[in-house]
Amino acid sequence: MTATSTDSPRVRTAAERLSAAVRSGLPTTPVRDLIGPDDVALAYAVQRIGIDDRLSTGARIVGRKIGLTSPAVQQQLGVNQPDFGVLFGDMNVSETVVAQRPRLLQPKVEAELAFVLSADLDGDQLDAVSVRGAVAWAAAALEIVDSRIADWDISFADTVADNASSGWFVLGPERLSLTEFEPREISMNMAIDGEIVSTGTGSACLGDPLEALSWLARTARDFGDPLRAGEIVLSGALGPMAPLRTGARVRSELFSGASTLGTVDFTLEEQ
Repeated sequence: MTATSTDSPRVRTAAERLSAAVRSGLPTTPVRDLIGPDDVALAYAVQRIGIDDRLSTGARIVGRKIGLTSPAVQQQLGVNQPDFGVLFGDMNVSETVVAQRPRLLQPKVEAELAFVLSADLDGDQLDAVSVRGAVAWAAAALEIVDSRIADWDISFADTVADNASSGWFVLGPERLSLTEFEPREISMNMAIDGEIVSTGTGSACLGDPLEALSWLARTARDFGDPLRAGEIVLSGALGPMAPLRTGARVRSELFSGASTLGTVDFTLEEQ
């Protein structure tokens, strides 16, 4: 990321617009009028300002999220390529009490497979085979996505600028070894209040969640901020996302054939 891009008045104005939405709790107009609908460099420059602002207040990065990996979600949002954002410690539902989590404005939920890394991913060879060896364990996960853009009226640049529409995340209790299953072969269902609202497969995530991980590893490396051991990576939605209301009980299950691999549960409490 160049100093010029983050110092651009349009980039600064876009970042402030999103920051104001966070402070006020009121979604804002899209930022694509300032940075264009698909300018990748400017969008990530806006994201970088938001990240740096959070770090300056003591927030801690614990991982990354890959967004827009599922064709179903791409179709829902009218975009056609993946993106990424960062995960802060206070987004982790398991470790942060409700009052200390970031404020949600327009939450939705999607089911994913999460990876936790045992090694840095900063080398030249970062394909699905090589990144597999850097995964300590995997888990069923829920991502509570959110948008600071009113009515989720987003272009690719809008969601990138908004830290890839991040909100909170939940990891299931089971630690899964990649010797036990193939990520691309898993299936998923997600229920809200007992009703199935989303189904999907590992192959819906860029063909293979490990391919999504390798895409992120290469992209993060090329941005000068490679993935590091210990980081959590949300590899992307396995199926369509669903709206989320206060009090809703969400449960997702991952399967390998007829066997349950892991589960994850979450109830959206009032902030």
